[in-house]
Amino acid sequence: MKLTVLGSGTTVPHPTRTSSGFWLETSSGTLLLDCSPTAARRMAEENLPWHELDAIWISHFHIDHCGGLMSLLAGTKHAEATRSRTKPLKIFGPLGLQGLIERMDAVNNYKLTEQPFPIEVIEVEPLDNFSILPGIEAVAAKTPHTDESLAILIRDGESTLLFSADTGLDTSLAAFANGVDLFILECSFFANKPIEKHLELAEAVHLIRRAKPKRAMLTHFYPEWDDVDFAAEVKRLEPLCEVIEASDGLKLTV
Repeated sequence: MKLTVLGSGTTVPHPTRTSSGFWLETSSGTLLLDCSPTAARRMAEENLPWHELDAIWISHFHIDHCGGLMSLLAGTKHAEATRSRTKPLKIFGPLGLQGLIERMDAVNNYKLTEQPFPIEVIEVEPLDNFSILPGIEAVAAKTPHTDESLAILIRDGESTLLFSADTGLDTSLAAFANGVDLFILECSFFANKPIEKHLELAEAVHLIRRAKPKRAMLTHFYPEWDDVDFAAEVKRLEPLCEVIEASDGLKLTV
């Protein structure tokens, strides 16, 4: 699998970090992990084939994780590049996703699901096993952030990736991520986090140490991280594996 970080930040405007989005190229198609308001522009900036995107995963219904669905679907509906497309676009996410899309569509009766190609909305419950792409297996698990929030484990042959999206501290997430090739974990705050339903660095590293992934990547950084020596602070906590600082445009092979 090949991963491109589209957005490593939050809703807070930042000069170099946009909000959540990850492009994942698998052996049988392409997948967008979260669709922030900046995701469509970032796909274009990275010269990714957005018009051929096969599936989208929505982790939860906060604006910086799903707010780009409306503009992306409005764009695909009218773009020259998608007029001849016939394969469906599948949108996966928690219970309530269908209703969310319908409410977005009702804002101005955009008919977002009336595209040149089929749109399929698939709602996923915690611990459901499902094929997110042909031959690409996935399972979702509840995380302590919003009522609907889900992490997702993706398996492409022998390669595995866990995307936490937003989460508070929960050691069951480490068990879910046990031994994965890449553990993508939120780390909103450096220290003294103001809210429980996100992670700070010591908590994120605690989960990484318990999960024992081959590599981990921290993301979803608030601007306070700008003044932190990421590598030094991570090393001090001894995470037991390589920990990568996500940045917009970063590319990795899983």
